[in-house]
Amino acid sequence: MTAAEQFSNRIRESTLPPRLPLLISFSGIDGAGKSTQIEKLCSYLNDEGFKVARLAFWDDVVALPGLRAGFSHKFLQSDGSVGTPGKPANRNDKNAQRWYLTIPRSVLFLSDAINLRRVVRKAYSTGTSAIVFDRYIYDQLATLPLHLGIARAYAELILKIAPAPDIAYLLDAVPEAARERKPEYPLEFMHRYRRSYMRLRDLAGMELIDSLSIEEVHLAIRNKLERCRDLRIRNSYPVGNASSGALRPL
Repeated sequence: MTAAEQFSNRIRESTLPPRLPLLISFSGIDGAGKSTQIEKLCSYLNDEGFKVARLAFWDDVVALPGLRAGFSHKFLQSDGSVGTPGKPANRNDKNAQRWYLTIPRSVLFLSDAINLRRVVRKAYSTGTSAIVFDRYIYDQLATLPLHLGIARAYAELILKIAPAPDIAYLLDAVPEAARERKPEYPLEFMHRYRRSYMRLRDLAGMELIDSLSIEEVHLAIRNKLERCRDLRIRNSYPVGNASSGALRPL
C-alpha cells in the first residue's frame, strides 16, 4: 500500500462514527453453566484487549427486585436460595405458572424491557468495548406460555422494545443433568422451561450452544463470537469502490 493510500485510509476511518461496544447475552435453564462460560468469555475478552462490563439482569435491570423477591417469599413460599448439589433449594417463583400471575408478570416484563434500554444506553457511554449480560430479557419471556399465540405476540412486542444483542447465546442443557448441578426447580418445570427457550430462540434469533463439555462449549462460544466480530467489522467500515471512487459498505 502506498503512502497516499495509507493516508486516504486514515482520513476515511477518522470520519466514520465510532462502533458501539459488542453487546453479548447468556441465557438458558438453571444449571446450564452460564456463570462458568461467562467467566471464561470475559477472561478471553480481557486477554484480547477488550474493556469488559459485566452486568446481571436481575441485579442491574429488573424493576422492583425487592418487591418481587418479597412476593415470591411470602405468597409463593419460595426460599429464594441458590441450590447446590449438597444443599438443594426449594425455589417457587418463575415455575409458578398460575394464570392470574401472567398479567402482572407481563406488566413487569414490559418495565424490565424499558429499563433494559436505559441500562444498555448507560453502559454504551462508559467507554467499554464489550458488555456481557448474565441473563437477559429472554429469560423473562421464556417463563411465558409461548405455545399460545397471544403469548408469542406479546414476546415479539417486548423483543422490539428491548435492545437486541450482537450475539445472544442460548446454552442448552439436559434438564436432568442441569438439576443435579443446581437443584432448585422441579424437573417437570425445567423440561417445560427448556421447550419454551427453544420456541423463543426462533423468535429472538438466539445462538444455540449444544450441551457439551465445558471446554467444547467455550470453544463454540468463541467461534460464534469471532464470526460476529468479523461481520460487525465488515459492515461498519466502508471500502473504496475501484470503479467510481465512492465509498460502499462491504
